[in-house]
Order: sequence, then structure tokens, then C-alpha cells
Amino acid sequence: MSVKQLSVFAENRKGSIYEITNILSAAEINLRAFSIADTQNYGILRLIVSDPRTAAMALSKEGKIVSVTDVVSVKIPDEKGGLNELLRVLSEADISVEYLYAFVASRGGSAYAVIRVEDNAKTEGVLSENGFALLTDDELRQD
Repeated sequence: MSVKQLSVFAENRKGSIYEITNILSAAEINLRAFSIADTQNYGILRLIVSDPRTAAMALSKEGKIVSVTDVVSVKIPDEKGGLNELLRVLSEADISVEYLYAFVASRGGSAYAVIRVEDNAKTEGVLSENGFALLTDDELRQD
């Protein structure tokens, strides 16, 4: 039930992110979530998109370095303490979070967290057992 995340290498220079979003826009890809981790010389854009396969092919065709990773995306209440509750459940299950980023949906009053962990299946099981709804790639395709 994991979600496909694109990681795109980008030089840390003017217009680099625009080049990537322009490629995705031309391929009619909708960005669902976006995170940037950067250093002085380069960045890694982590993207959740409406069509990961098409997006990865479009970026690769234009010479961008892209990798696809399975991550867990989970629905959390868009309220005070919502993210804290998710992290409490993971901590109590001894699940280490490598990185996390979150986004708020425009409909339904929900927020979502994208989580990179060592064992997606274990994490998904723990979250489901604790009442968290997991997001799927199919749900991300919906506009």
C-alpha cells in the first residue's frame, strides 16, 4: 500500500527547481507534495505526484537524475497534536523515521504525512492497527 516518491537531484542554482516543475507541468503531472533537502551545491527534491511513472520518464528524458522510492503516506487529523499522535504510535512501536514531510489536503479537512522508514510493511501494519488511514497511489491520481 506504499506510495511512490520521486527523488530528483537538482543543482543549487537559479532556475533549477523551475526546470523540474516545468518538465512536470508539460507532462501534465500534478504535484501532491514537495520537499527539498539541500546543501550548498545541490538539493534533493522529494515529490509525490499524480503519475509517478510518467513523471520519472519525463524527467529522465530531460537528463534529470531521478529515483523512485516506496514511502508510507498516512492521513492524520488536521488539528493540534495530530502529527504528535502519529509519531507517538511509531515511537512506541520502535519504528525509526528516516525523514518525514507533511501536506494539507484542500478537501476533507485532513493532513497527510509522508514517511520514509526502514520497513514499510511493518509501519503500515502498526498505523492501520492504531486507526490511521493510509494513502495509496490511486488516491493521489484523483484530482
